[in-house]
Amino acid sequence: MAKQLARELINAGVHFGHGVSRWNPKMAPYIFAKRGTIHIIDVKKTLKGVLIAKKLLAEVVASGGDVVFVGTKRQAQKAVEAAAKRCGMHHVSERWLGGMLTNFRTIRSRLQRLEQLEAMEQDGSLEAESKKQASRLKREMRKIRTNLDGVRKMSRLPGAIVVVDAKKEYLALREAAKLGIPTAGVLDTDSDPDTVDVAIPANDDSIRAVEIILNELADAVAIGKTMVSVRQQESVDARPRKARPSRRPVMARADGAAGAAVAAEEQAGDSEVLSVPEEGTAAVESEPPASDA
Repeated sequence: MAKQLARELINAGVHFGHGVSRWNPKMAPYIFAKRGTIHIIDVKKTLKGVLIAKKLLAEVVASGGDVVFVGTKRQAQKAVEAAAKRCGMHHVSERWLGGMLTNFRTIRSRLQRLEQLEAMEQDGSLEAESKKQASRLKREMRKIRTNLDGVRKMSRLPGAIVVVDAKKEYLALREAAKLGIPTAGVLDTDSDPDTVDVAIPANDDSIRAVEIILNELADAVAIGKTMVSVRQQESVDARPRKARPSRRPVMARADGAAGAAVAAEEQAGDSEVLSVPEEGTAAVESEPPASDA
């Protein structure tokens, strides 16, 4: 599986980095060699980063967290949207609004505003406004939908963030670091690997390479969802069942009552047996003596 993935990544040009003059010295451990004026990324380090990121995402989703895929550059937009739709998670592909994580309450209020405007559009009240007001409200609705449509179902802070091109998505990584949210990022040779928790060195300008990597991460999220259902089933099975009331105490009480009844009957019978001779004896003694005649 790893060999096949490595072959696909190499065919997609994942190993081509940026020019030598644009490199970040912190990316030296991930660079295999230099060919002319460009750096060649070590594909083994790419595979290692993908495997670590898959394990991280699976654990986050299995523990009940959500994942947000972030990629606002043109080469990554479609891949980010497809990966998020594939695993049923959230995405940001147009623009990362400042405070999307650190000021999440305001973001939720803007999404509520979007729902309000959509309701007005459906019931016809939007068209009842003046042309200028209707145009302004429609423009506001389009703007909110463009920027926040990918996170409109996100009701809480995510458990992990995946970014494409850490250098471009520095705002998202900065907010995630401030809130302690783990991050995984696709990094080219001009990025800083210290800005992410899991670095995936790759050519972030190759549409095909980014698509392959994000599909692998989306599969890991899907595996994490299956782990959630398995753990829930195990917790249900491990839940202590309510013990049925035993019939032994009832039977014991019944046996005790029967024994007491039998003992009472025996005692009554003994008293009758003991009293018969006494009455008989009294009767014999009271009889007059028979006459000689």
